Amino acid sequence: VISGSRWILSAGDGVSQGYTTSVIISDVYRDVNGTITELGGTLDPSTKKVVTTVSWTTPHASSVSSTNLFTRFRSNLVNASTTKIDFEAGVVTGTAVVETTGSSIPNDGEIILGAGGHGNWCSPDLTTTTLDLPKNGVANGVWAIEGKVSAVTGENASGVSYANILVNGSVPSIASIEGTFDGYKTNSVFMDHDYAYISTDTNAKEVAIINLNQLDPFTKKYSESGYFDAPGNDAATSIYVSESVGYVISGSKLYTFDLLSKSGARPQLGSVNLISVGKKVFVQGSYAYVALLNDSTQLQIVQVTNGGRNLSVVGQASLTAEDATDLVVNSTGTRTYIATSLASSSREFFIVDTSVKTGNRPVVGSYDTNGMNPKGVAITTGNRAIIVGSGAEEYQVVNIANETAPVRCGGLQTTTGVNGISALVEADGDAYSYIITGDLYSELKIIIGGPGGQFSTSGTYVSNAFDANSSAAFNRFSATVSQPDQTEIKMQVAAADAVYGSCVGITYTFVGPDPNNPTTSYFTPVGNSISGSIPTFSTGSYINPARCFKYKIFMTTSDITNSPVFEDFTLNYSP
Repeated sequence: VISGSRWILSAGDGVSQGYTTSVIISDVYRDVNGTITELGGTLDPSTKKVVTTVSWTTPHASSVSSTNLFTRFRSNLVNASTTKIDFEAGVVTGTAVVETTGSSIPNDGEIILGAGGHGNWCSPDLTTTTLDLPKNGVANGVWAIEGKVSAVTGENASGVSYANILVNGSVPSIASIEGTFDGYKTNSVFMDHDYAYISTDTNAKEVAIINLNQLDPFTKKYSESGYFDAPGNDAATSIYVSESVGYVISGSKLYTFDLLSKSGARPQLGSVNLISVGKKVFVQGSYAYVALLNDSTQLQIVQVTNGGRNLSVVGQASLTAEDATDLVVNSTGTRTYIATSLASSSREFFIVDTSVKTGNRPVVGSYDTNGMNPKGVAITTGNRAIIVGSGAEEYQVVNIANETAPVRCGGLQTTTGVNGISALVEADGDAYSYIITGDLYSELKIIIGGPGGQFSTSGTYVSNAFDANSSAAFNRFSATVSQPDQTEIKMQVAAADAVYGSCVGITYTFVGPDPNNPTTSYFTPVGNSISGSIPTFSTGSYINPARCFKYKIFMTTSDITNSPVFEDFTLNYSP
């Protein structure tokens, strides 16, 4: 009936001026796909079907009907999770809850794969472990493997050529020099468990091979096992070893040499001309990535075949930057991270897509070091890059989860600059960066990394149970995520009835969007979001509407330096 400007529903039909009006309100049911169905299905408590019919008898009997669906939206409720406190209530398995850097939200948090370590990459501490290298040479090269660190000095003749440093597994670490090697001005170092390889200024021996198993017990000196004499008179600037092949840059050439044996003069296998003087070589698979002292082309990619005998330049990257000073490549070869010299009008750190090796390789993202002149770069767990150098803030940690927009998350200053860096994750999950500085009495510094959680390449996170306090229709959800290269993130949801009035102690069945494969299907990202309608089918303990709700995140990576990121979760439901 009409009451002023409103309709008021009352029992029975309404009759006015020869017209009979009826309004029938009924429940709505949906099938497993969320489609409204007339037969079977699951009740949707947020939607009602309204059929309005007007009939008359003159001049002849007739009627007209209208069917409308009304869905509640203004009274829907939202439950959101975004802070560390929100996420820490859940269960981590191979994952970790960490603070979100650069967020304006107080105590903002996110979920990543366990990154290992007892510290926080974004809050570095220089006071943990330091070591004084013998004599007074300028430390300019460092390489770390588990339990050992190699450091070299050059630029003057007052330091040891090489120092082998033992590092125990305690936290903080204890470092001690096992032995040293003299006779060369050294520019870089590569090490495995049995041998160290140093690049030198010596014309007849651009590479010296040191046997780490031959240490004089009295003098604590190592002996030279072998060497490589590169053609020409240029010093060797960078050395790398992969399998039984050595790679060395001398001037504007990259040479390969045979390391099936480590003794005596090692024969050359091949060489290739570079477009300018090379600064750093890094090998991944059958490709060598070379950083160049060139302000137009800073990277060349060299394909290596036939056991190191055939070398050919197949790709390059041209950056809007100065000369390249260092580079590192991820474990799958799909990303190359390049540091360049300080420039007033360009940036100094670049992420280059090298998933394809040939042709001009594109820049994915870049970062400005704000006055620091970079000398080294390392990639660590938890989507972090570390850039070191001289001037301004000499140790900068960069969040690279969003590759297109890297952002600083922490750093520190030293009084004498940082000349090099090496980072690693140990078998037990501990993470460290090793830096060499200009400090006269503490050149080597060991920084504990993190942000904790046993390191893992796969893991899950199960949220704390949300209690709607009564039966509710869980409508839809959305989550903000990041999925860097070589990583994967996906989700499932669970809804269940309370047991004895509680959402605790229930066996939850997690499902995805496919009703035909509910427990083996997943919600996956579109861009930086995972969203979807929460299923209304029933399977196992899963039922919707229900009172209790959880979500589950699945994360994997094939690159130990990259992790997917889960930033926030929003649930829409109707009580």
